[in-house]
Amino acid sequence: MNKLTDWIKRHQIAAFFIITFAITWGLGFSYGGFLKHGQFLLAPLVVIATCGPALAGIMISAVSNTQPRQGTRKAFWIAFFVAWSVSALVFLAHNTFFNITPFSLAVVVFALVAVVPVAFVIGSAYSRIPAVKDYLSSLIRLRGVWGWSFLGLVLMPVLILISVPVSNIIGREPISVHQFPDTGLVLIGLVAVKFLYQLFFFNATGEETGWRGFALPRLQAHTNPLIAALILTLFWVPWHFFLWQAGGNPVLTFQYWIEMYIVTIPLSLLIVWIYNRSKGSILVAGITHAASNTAVAFIPPPDLQSLSLTLSVAALVVILVDRMWKKLPPDHPAVYRSPQDSTQQLATPDAAPP
Repeated sequence: MNKLTDWIKRHQIAAFFIITFAITWGLGFSYGGFLKHGQFLLAPLVVIATCGPALAGIMISAVSNTQPRQGTRKAFWIAFFVAWSVSALVFLAHNTFFNITPFSLAVVVFALVAVVPVAFVIGSAYSRIPAVKDYLSSLIRLRGVWGWSFLGLVLMPVLILISVPVSNIIGREPISVHQFPDTGLVLIGLVAVKFLYQLFFFNATGEETGWRGFALPRLQAHTNPLIAALILTLFWVPWHFFLWQAGGNPVLTFQYWIEMYIVTIPLSLLIVWIYNRSKGSILVAGITHAASNTAVAFIPPPDLQSLSLTLSVAALVVILVDRMWKKLPPDHPAVYRSPQDSTQQLATPDAAPP
């Protein structure tokens, strides 16, 4: 066990990818059973599987922690129960308005059980383990990132809207009027419910907490944001295998994966860019990701080629403007520093940033 723990501490990036895929792919069968065959008792396993990246980050942070535990368990449990209640309400609202599930006591109990992993991830932002608490602190902190949060909220919807005329210009699809499910305040309410559902399940709590929140800072400690984003995308795309398979996508065809990489690479670059710009905010990355999936639900892109072209142009702009081929300084908030590095910096006055 000590050898395994030591290996995880020394190889946190490799351990992250291994544990993430072990959780998500190990429980991959639950996606098909739940989404295809309606086996609702598998829903908690689906939630755990989709929280794989976050759970991997929490495990490795806990194992790598070098400081004594701080505070009491009270803060964790308060955060857990608040997150449990809110996420259950979001889950129920989405089931009611989008899945048209009749409201009943059984559905409420089902929701309360299914959302436990999400509540655990959010509650862990108040963990007694300093390394876990530091790692997840930006997930629940909006102060200081209001502007970037707003940009994350509108960035992807705007780009998806731009892809519509782009499709017409390149001769892919004629522009047509999209029919929304409703109008006015009802439409705003539906968009809000869908966005919150994506944020909790699982764009912020499951995915961005792991991919951008844990893995990216460690990759950026070794390489530049451009390369780090590409490495991350290399794993991020196939991680969706069982989810996409359960959704009926042709995951056994080579063309499908080429198309997914073409559209996901620029998306990943944009999320990496806004994560770095917001000084390593998991919440901002999660909002950006959730806003993207919400926009697609209400305004489906006319075709994959136009969307890929629009995202690629936007990604190229941020690459050039931010010179993402240059490595970030070691004291950047989005660059991981081991506890040993931080200790050495504090002990060496000359190492303090100007």
